[in-house]
Amino acid sequence: MNRTVSNRIEQNRIDQRFAALKAQGRTALIPYITAGDPAPAHTVDFMHACVEAGADVLELGVPFSDPMADGPVIQKACERALVHGTRLQHVLEMVAEFRQRDSETPVVLMGYLNPIERMGYDIFTRQAQVSGVDGVLVVDMPPEEAGDNAALFAEHGLQSIFLLAPTTSEARAKAICEHGEGYLYYVSLKGVTGAATLDADAVGAQLSKLRRVTELPLCVGFGIRDGATAAAIGRVADGVIVGSALVGRIAERADDPASIPAALKSILGEMREALDHDVPS
Repeated sequence: MNRTVSNRIEQNRIDQRFAALKAQGRTALIPYITAGDPAPAHTVDFMHACVEAGADVLELGVPFSDPMADGPVIQKACERALVHGTRLQHVLEMVAEFRQRDSETPVVLMGYLNPIERMGYDIFTRQAQVSGVDGVLVVDMPPEEAGDNAALFAEHGLQSIFLLAPTTSEARAKAICEHGEGYLYYVSLKGVTGAATLDADAVGAQLSKLRRVTELPLCVGFGIRDGATAAAIGRVADGVIVGSALVGRIAERADDPASIPAALKSILGEMREALDHDVPS
């Protein structure tokens, strides 16, 4: 059994949410938005809009000047956020504000090591815990290099979530699964976020192999853009992660932020309905 499953003393919100979804036979819907895009004042409203549309977990991107795993859509979102001076401290404040109305929806921060290093690991972990963050996905912190950082995160109730890709070897996949917590983020495509071609059968075959070595929920991102692609992946995965499709909607309406919550609800509502279509009543 995965050590991080068997040795947990307390379940955090991520574990609780996936346990509830499993009992209901439902697939997790996990939207990603970039904090501070198109301006910091709107992010918390967007987070609540996602939950109202049926999101089960929120991934909140920490703006960074060189988001190497992200395509042009999310790169430009980071640029818009950084123009307004959005920093890691502000992102934590957004989560704290979100928690004033929502104490249940898991929040995962997704980003890169540099902002955490600049703030300081001890300061970050303490403030993240107080703010109500549940997990951290640091793209450039693979499990082989996580070491003390992952232990520090765990000490403050922050689960370390790791990425897997189609090119990940079987041996390395097993090692990643052994270190992972919360859920595993399976990158469905070779390349960066926002790619268009998605083969659900190929993804399903890869997830079947991973299920032999982990009990963690397997969530799939990259290429989820509408209800049809969400439903196709939802049949083989424990969760679907949608990022570029949402961030693209935000970009289209950057000059009219009041219209963005409705736009987010529209695309997520379609996905939620598609994912729940085959769930037994």
